[in-house]
Amino acid sequence: MALAPTDGRRARRWSIGLLLGAGVLVNYLDRIGLSVALPQLKTDFALTPVQLGWLLSGFFWLYALLQIPVGLLLDRFGVTPVTRISTLLWGIASTATALVGGFGGLLIARLLLGAAEAPGFPANAKAVGYWFPRRERALATALFDAAAKFSNVVGVPLVGFVVFFAGWRWGFAFTGILSLLYFLAFFLVYRDPSRDPRLDPDEHRLIIAGGGVPEGASPGGGGRMLGYLFGSRKVWGLTLGFAAYGYSFYLFLTWLPNYLVQTMHMNILKSSGLAAIPWIGATIADIVVGGWLIDHLIERGHDETRVRKTVLVGGMLLGTAVLGATMTTDPFWAILWISIALAGLASAAPVSWSLPSLVAPRGGTATVGSIMNLSNNLMGAVAPVVTGYAVAATGSYGLAFGIAGVILLGGIAAFVLLLGRIEPIPDPPAG
Repeated sequence: MALAPTDGRRARRWSIGLLLGAGVLVNYLDRIGLSVALPQLKTDFALTPVQLGWLLSGFFWLYALLQIPVGLLLDRFGVTPVTRISTLLWGIASTATALVGGFGGLLIARLLLGAAEAPGFPANAKAVGYWFPRRERALATALFDAAAKFSNVVGVPLVGFVVFFAGWRWGFAFTGILSLLYFLAFFLVYRDPSRDPRLDPDEHRLIIAGGGVPEGASPGGGGRMLGYLFGSRKVWGLTLGFAAYGYSFYLFLTWLPNYLVQTMHMNILKSSGLAAIPWIGATIADIVVGGWLIDHLIERGHDETRVRKTVLVGGMLLGTAVLGATMTTDPFWAILWISIALAGLASAAPVSWSLPSLVAPRGGTATVGSIMNLSNNLMGAVAPVVTGYAVAATGSYGLAFGIAGVILLGGIAAFVLLLGRIEPIPDPPAG
């Protein structure tokens, strides 16, 4: 697949897309570090499954609650200043995790990391709207969304290696250093299109002519925009559907390595390597199906709404393959069912993340993205805790995976019945 424009113009926008993807990769390494270190933490601090569930959930509390405030900040001040501050703070919080001791200290560190990383995805969705024409937005979104999955391909084995040989504290120190390096990269490279001296004028005109989102603050104030969006059926369909996706995604993100240790009786190093297999499939599905295929079909003249919603709903249906993992303790079949589920979810995810820039009224892209991500990450807070209680009550992951499958069916209903056509919501009335 060619990332450069076919008319020979320079493709500055794709270098920005890769930068955004690198940021997601790094901040997901921060998140998964705790999942990889769970067996050691459980032993060192005598933690119960319920306490582990609360630790895995802790990141998402402030991360979720701050989604709407950071969306309003992004629509008011823009991507550049908000993300610079965010990346610096998440690097500091990640590094500090290596210094804490005990359940309380770990929980506080996870809360602070969640607060620092809150602007990440809404900022990326807004930046993609600035930098890419509509016909390229699925692939551009897939670049940063696939990085969340690919982090488990490289990150789980890599962090697992550090934790296995050097201990969990060095695992967190390693991810903290990477985060601070990304802050420097973003500070030096990213600018909005109108302020980027490296952006060729012809490429800028190509972006604008193709439906690039205008830069600038939302009209009428952020509070009025927020209230207006909460009254939109389209926003509710996107929000509830993406919440269902988030429940399963974060269950796998937080509990998969420990599931393999407990159910398949593996050590940290082996479980970290095996856990990478489903995420490899998810990364490929994210870019090829959720990104390239959608842009390709739309460019060939297929109806935009039909293409995006088919991939969205079809991917969520494949996600229910998680139910198959409830019926086996064989590592091969468990990984196969989980791989199918994650590949389906990964195909649907970039569709969801491309929608804020496609359906939001002028100046409201980050706010739509933050509402959507609020619901998604509330499920990120709920799923690890519910899973912890389910595992503690039953001694297995069968009930936990069953709950995820039922929630996915509810999300499919929201996408089908509420989302409607993928077209911009009218601007809020003046006055």
